[in-house]
Amino acid sequence: MYFSNTELFLISLIFLWVGFVRTGFGFGGVSLGLPLMLLIGSSPVYWLPIIGIHLLFFSSLTLFKSINEVDWCYLRYSLLWIIPPTLFGLFWMLSLSDKAMIVVVYSITIFYSIIWVFNQKLTLYRAWVDKLLLMLGGYVTGTSMIGAPLIVAVYIRYVAKKYLRNTLFVLWFILVSMKMSVFIAFGIKIDWQLSLSLIPITALGHVVGLKLHQRIIENDDLFRRWVGGILLLISLIGILQVVM
Repeated sequence: MYFSNTELFLISLIFLWVGFVRTGFGFGGVSLGLPLMLLIGSSPVYWLPIIGIHLLFFSSLTLFKSINEVDWCYLRYSLLWIIPPTLFGLFWMLSLSDKAMIVVVYSITIFYSIIWVFNQKLTLYRAWVDKLLLMLGGYVTGTSMIGAPLIVAVYIRYVAKKYLRNTLFVLWFILVSMKMSVFIAFGIKIDWQLSLSLIPITALGHVVGLKLHQRIIENDDLFRRWVGGILLLISLIGILQVVM
């Protein structure tokens, strides 16, 4: 892909934001970044490998120092429900056109945005609902890598707060490794040059997110309302661009 200087500047700001959200929340970097990237141009299949490389790199750095602060027991249990629909979503994604993929991403983002704006909870405190959310989260992650909010809605109930972020990082590492393996196996082109050049910028957001993590968690509802409202507007504009 060729990008103008203005577009490269905007892409840098988006990846700065992605790095900040990923460590500030512990999840949601792709959910809150991919809709913005699609406004710049290209398709989800172009951006997802770039995001995947970053996620593998930064989650490895974070876990290197805190691998013992992971709830391995619940992680193993949840993977039984997450991995099969993730694989199904992966292969379904490869069969979609770019236009269909963009509509899928924006539609899912609109769903998240509405939930965040109105401060609704995804869980109904039923075991079967939790399993359904894990499966849906895996499927959405397989198709577009933005299934984190669905999975986190379950994890937050079963994983202690001090283990939550690191356990999620291990989960993302596993799921993204699967997705990157499929990309390589199917010959999906990866823009290594852009991906590697954006790592220092994303690292800045990563560090800021680490430092502000506790403050964000304390003001979680307010932060989500603002972000949800902005994402709702962006996603509606994105869908209009596709269908018109």
